[in-house]
Amino acid sequence: MSQAVSEQQYATKPPKVAKKKGVLWRVMRQWEVQLMVIPAFILVFIFSYLPMYGVITGFMDYNLFTGARIFENPWVGFKHFEAFFNAPEFERIIRNTIIISLTKFVVGFPAPIILALMLNEVRNMVFKRVVQTITYLPFFISWVIVAGLAIAMLSTENGSVNMLLQSFGAIDEPINFLSIKKYFVSILVSINVWKEVGFGSIVYLAAIAGVDQHLYEAADIDGASKFKQIYLITLPTIMPVIIIFMILQIGNLVSAGFEDILLLATNPVLRPVADVIDTYVYRVGLGTHRYSYAVAIGLFRALISILLLTIANYLARRSGNSLW
Repeated sequence: MSQAVSEQQYATKPPKVAKKKGVLWRVMRQWEVQLMVIPAFILVFIFSYLPMYGVITGFMDYNLFTGARIFENPWVGFKHFEAFFNAPEFERIIRNTIIISLTKFVVGFPAPIILALMLNEVRNMVFKRVVQTITYLPFFISWVIVAGLAIAMLSTENGSVNMLLQSFGAIDEPINFLSIKKYFVSILVSINVWKEVGFGSIVYLAAIAGVDQHLYEAADIDGASKFKQIYLITLPTIMPVIIIFMILQIGNLVSAGFEDILLLATNPVLRPVADVIDTYVYRVGLGTHRYSYAVAIGLFRALISILLLTIANYLARRSGNSLW
């Protein structure tokens, strides 16, 4: 009887809950891994966080040439923000930034995904590696060289594009593409996709490599075509990776680019369609030594980026995939 009572008491006794280990304990347990992170943390802190104090110059009339210390400059509040919002170029700059960044996003974001899906279906490994190498190489070429190649190919004097179009009878005389406003965005986005698509597909190829091959075998048995396998197996499996990169891309929608536009839009005729926030900051803010004005514009763009990133992350969290 007493043994039965003791067994019943033991059975009804709540199990002990394991004490949750602290963050410090988990860090110390992985000290080798944490040690490798320290150099990257130091670099990010020095080059990304320490310079942040400079944003206060956006609220000052900062003059680099007076020799005064940063806090000795007069505070002007939101003067430079108001000057930017009231600038005659404001509407044009914001419109160009949105058009170029959205076009890059719509065309450039799915491009590496499509390339990764196509390369995944290639069974000839030699051909697959050759294609991968060819598509990766442009990423490692500087924009100065890429812009020089583009200008040479689109030139009216022995430019390969004009020569090809003339040989097919599409045009009667050479066209100076980089001086016609309606062609600029298409040229810019095409060159960006060509330069970035190969390197961007690496992450998606790695994600596709992790898909369980038994799913494809089962789909083959059920008679599913390759397109159905991609739609029903591959894409849903790599969707978390796609969503994470989409969130990051949405956060950069107010950054239409700098080097590519600055090097390709050398003709002042293109300024009405090519002048974006980054090039405007360089040309007006830094080119005329209006440092506080440039900082104010950069801070405005950063705040919009944070807002877009937060909204995109909130919407993605509903699907179970988010940055935080």
